[in-house]
Amino acid sequence: MVQYTLVQSPEVILTVPGKDSVKAREKAMDQLIELMDAGELPTELSDGFAPQQFIEVKEPIVNPSPDEDAVTQAVQILSNLATLKLKLQDSRAEALQVHAEIDILFSDEPVSEEEIASLKDGFKALKAYAQANLRFKEARKQAAEARGVLDRALNTADPEPKVSKKSEH
Repeated sequence: MVQYTLVQSPEVILTVPGKDSVKAREKAMDQLIELMDAGELPTELSDGFAPQQFIEVKEPIVNPSPDEDAVTQAVQILSNLATLKLKLQDSRAEALQVHAEIDILFSDEPVSEEEIASLKDGFKALKAYAQANLRFKEARKQAAEARGVLDRALNTADPEPKVSKKSEH
């Protein structure tokens, strides 16, 4: 929705669907003509009026408060934690299997090129899991703080009054 007003009558607001465009201004012009025909326009437009003369009314930009910013950041941190947790769970089984296979490198038993190649391929999964695990642990620390921010924000809301059930004698 786009809103327009007139320099001559800033109290008059004409609202049309869409964005500011020639077509939207023409629709606003139609509304203006209807107001004039109905005698509801408090201003005379004796010099005429063109759609280009409309002034677009924009909503004031409201900057979020520091508390709102903190809540937004807290939610993003918790969302990141959730993503990391899923990533960690998905890669865990393969990484643990590769980790168990590393023992062949420390034994005196001969190994085949296929075993080594398979192990090397598994190193990528092991590395990804280990890095995700480290990121998850760090994110969990941050998330604990973020949870506190959300808890405080939720507790500041007006709680619903609790109805106490007293027995009447």
